[in-house]
Amino acid sequence: MPRGRYSLHDLHDHTPLGEEHFHCAPGPSGWRYVSQTTAPSGDHAGSVDLAIDELGRPIRLELHAASWQVRGAAIDGVTWVRTDPTGIHATEGNAPAHAFTGTSPSFLVATARLLGLTPGSPATRLRLVAFTDPVLAPRTVDQSWALLKSEAHATDNGPLMVDEYQVSALDTGEQYAVHIAGDVVLAAPGIELEHLETPPSVFS
Repeated sequence: MPRGRYSLHDLHDHTPLGEEHFHCAPGPSGWRYVSQTTAPSGDHAGSVDLAIDELGRPIRLELHAASWQVRGAAIDGVTWVRTDPTGIHATEGNAPAHAFTGTSPSFLVATARLLGLTPGSPATRLRLVAFTDPVLAPRTVDQSWALLKSEAHATDNGPLMVDEYQVSALDTGEQYAVHIAGDVVLAAPGIELEHLETPPSVFS
């Protein structure tokens, strides 16, 4: 069960946004990721609880940030309920999308699992519902993912297979690289793996 800590940064000016302390593990029905996020001051900022099935589809998502809450799952595309800080108003949303995304590195792992790409295969387009901080506002985004290469890197615990993806934002044309080993993001825009207690899990 990998446990560790990511640091999160603003994509444009690299301002520190805080840290995400996580643990995750594959299970008989898929994969689950749980984390707590902290602000740069060290104060608690929110949490992530994401479970996907063996095909990478989100079977449960619960996000908390700035007293806002989102619960979602893959139902008729994706469906979610967003609750305001007072707990009085809840709005339900639905979109013909494949999965969810957001600032948490967990969404990158989940998307890679959902696509199941092989090196050299054509880029795959998909639609995601992104929940943007700090109020978890939903926004639909279209992306294209391609697995450029998978390489084994030597470590103290044996070879570590690292997948390099090229992700394209179809609305802006922006492209960036995402490096994933098993169920841990090694590097991505705005994300740095600062500490990892145990090696990444290897998906079957």
